[in-house]
Amino acid sequence: LAVLEQQLEDRRLLNNMVGQSDAMKRVATLVHSLSDIATTVLITGESGTGKELIADALHYTGGRAEKRIVKVNCAALSESLLESELFGHVKGAFSGAIKERKGRFELAHKGTLFLDEISQLPLQIQKSFLQVMENLRYTPMGAGKKKTSNFRVIAATTRDLDELSDQGKFRKDLLSK
Repeated sequence: LAVLEQQLEDRRLLNNMVGQSDAMKRVATLVHSLSDIATTVLITGESGTGKELIADALHYTGGRAEKRIVKVNCAALSESLLESELFGHVKGAFSGAIKERKGRFELAHKGTLFLDEISQLPLQIQKSFLQVMENLRYTPMGAGKKKTSNFRVIAATTRDLDELSDQGKFRKDLLSK
């Protein structure tokens, strides 16, 4: 058992990622080189290739590791629910908003916001999200005051965002952020 544990540890590259191939070593090198840079990172690949594991590795090997990584699956939520999840809302902002709710932007403060399947982010929310990324300020639904949050964005997708941008389904200016 001790020998097997040592062999596994010898193969461990980052966090929960294990591998010895040249491709995995390149991924580990990329993660290490990007982990402490505050830039937005886009992870692309087919379903099941470990994009979320890469996001976790980027977060937990970087300077924001002591704070939380907040995850949002953009494909799993309707537009109105997604807006409420990201921005939060105040009591009475819409039917059913019986109390104030912090959004993912606020929860990710000083940490990382992971947007899985960012290609599924509706255009209207893309516009609002771009404004948040530019000045780190946002307004919760129904609120009159802006809030500030400092977070790193890591996004993932299985789709070609350049192609979606050419089709008018993804904002070109968001691609450059």
